[in-house]
Amino acid sequence: MTQSFDPSAFLATCSGRPGVYRMFDIDGRLLYVGKAKNLKKRLASYFRKTGHAPKTSALVGRIAQVETTITANETEALLLEQTLIKESRPPYNILLRDDKSYPYVHLSDGEFPRLSIHRGAKKAKGRYFGPYPSAGAIRESLSILQKTFHVRQCEDSFYKNRTRPCLQYQIKRCKAPCVNLVEPEVYAEDVRHSVMFLEGRSNALTDELNMLMEKAAMSLNFEQAAELRDQIGLLRRVQDQQSMEGGSGDVDVVAAFVNPGGACVHLISVRSGRVLGSKNFFPQVGIEEEVGEVMSAFLAQYFLGGGERELPSEVIVNVVNEDFPALIEAIDASRGKEITISHRVRGTRARWQQLAVTNAEQALAARLANRQHVAARFEALAHVLKLDEPPQRLECYDISHSSGEATVASCVVFGPEGPIKSDYRRYNIEGVTAGDDYAAMHQALTRRFSKINDGAGKLPDILLVDGGKGQLNMARDVLNELAVPDLILLGVAKGTTRKAGFETLYLNDVAHEFTLKGDSPALHLIQQIRDEAHRFAITGHRARRGKTRRTSTLEGVAGVGPTRRRDLLKHFGGLQELSRASIEEIAKAPGISKKLAESIYASLHSE
Repeated sequence: MTQSFDPSAFLATCSGRPGVYRMFDIDGRLLYVGKAKNLKKRLASYFRKTGHAPKTSALVGRIAQVETTITANETEALLLEQTLIKESRPPYNILLRDDKSYPYVHLSDGEFPRLSIHRGAKKAKGRYFGPYPSAGAIRESLSILQKTFHVRQCEDSFYKNRTRPCLQYQIKRCKAPCVNLVEPEVYAEDVRHSVMFLEGRSNALTDELNMLMEKAAMSLNFEQAAELRDQIGLLRRVQDQQSMEGGSGDVDVVAAFVNPGGACVHLISVRSGRVLGSKNFFPQVGIEEEVGEVMSAFLAQYFLGGGERELPSEVIVNVVNEDFPALIEAIDASRGKEITISHRVRGTRARWQQLAVTNAEQALAARLANRQHVAARFEALAHVLKLDEPPQRLECYDISHSSGEATVASCVVFGPEGPIKSDYRRYNIEGVTAGDDYAAMHQALTRRFSKINDGAGKLPDILLVDGGKGQLNMARDVLNELAVPDLILLGVAKGTTRKAGFETLYLNDVAHEFTLKGDSPALHLIQQIRDEAHRFAITGHRARRGKTRRTSTLEGVAGVGPTRRRDLLKHFGGLQELSRASIEEIAKAPGISKKLAESIYASLHSE
């Protein structure tokens, strides 16, 4: 260290009690704030001679002073830590950049109430629904309600000064209560239905509308029956596929994902058993890069940093951390509400959990896959392969099948600006032994590079093959058979652990084997292209397999006779809405089991 800080002397007098520590540089700037059950043990871990991550080493190299504050327990330490982080925002802490209050749906009082977005203190009279995770999520709900029940959303000043209906009336988004074109009783019924939707009682609402539609049809009021049918269709389209069984619940589902390029936390808000929406957070990751530590830091700042933020009853996470018990106590102490943090979940909660993980992974991938990042990765790859200039075109091939059935090969293409999707190709593999990936790859490469010899297509600068030595040798044989001009071959094999970041690479032949560090931008580019080839192959394989397995008509489904067909169409309001329904939604129809719902879904999506 360049500073005069003496860690041995400092640790000799450091307390072993719980508390908070603050690290400063030589100019007195705060670098990092942390908390510990045992201050002496935690701080001693920073000053050991080996075993540090690069960012930890960078922090330690700048420390000129450390201050500690002893607290009565770990809970108080956590509360003080979050206060100091929020006030000072130290550069080496994981920082949550989210200072906005969350929006609600506000239903005003009065004879003709208004639905609107609301932020801040709930001073206005009426009912509030939410909170929603983002303005986009709330606008989506309001748009659905406006199309379905025509409850006004205009400002009161605009509403009170109308002398004729506005455009919303003309496009059937409002019933023009401003000029008395709707009876108060009819409008009140629309408001009641809107409230049922906002409360998450979509199934009860749809059943009620079905009864009203049948009644209108029996009374030969076909215009009203058609309007109710359209309302049912809209509700079925957006009805929560993952509503909780056996009641309602307020849950936040939080998934953290970290790779060497950054971190993303995805949050899904569930209120009254209905998914209101989701939001991505990209915390500034300091020295802690473990997923559990990112999760703990996020939850602490999210629930302790926003005093107005409404707390759920349960938080579902994708990773555990030893700080969770202290966090629960701190939330109870500061907010006066007990919450539970769940990790091992089943059923609907498990689907929410997996959905959040998938969204976090994809959001971080999209954030990192912008042009600037991709160009930098191309330059890093050129450096690793000792090229005079970055390559302009990379192609990667992969194979997908199910026990040899419906084998599909994929080709994805990347340039310095990212994926070139217009050049993506899929090859349906025929005439090879089931499960023979070598033969499948041989056929795909032969079909692809035969066109090069015929003067069609572009030759890649680097050809990536997802596989080990066998795949690489086979690719080399194909290129030799077709006398393709020399190009760089790169084989990508999973390492012994089969985890991302431990791949073994082969350059041109199996004798040139090498690996790259897990944080290498060149390796990140190779992983990104390989994963995209894998995704594209699986998508094609599933489509091909599904086309051969599915039946073609609803009438051909065993167990679905005329009565069940009629009940299904009545439940969903028509064949079009039934076609849009998921397997879970079809299984909720009267008399339909999960297995039968799968058969119906396959029949409707056979084309």
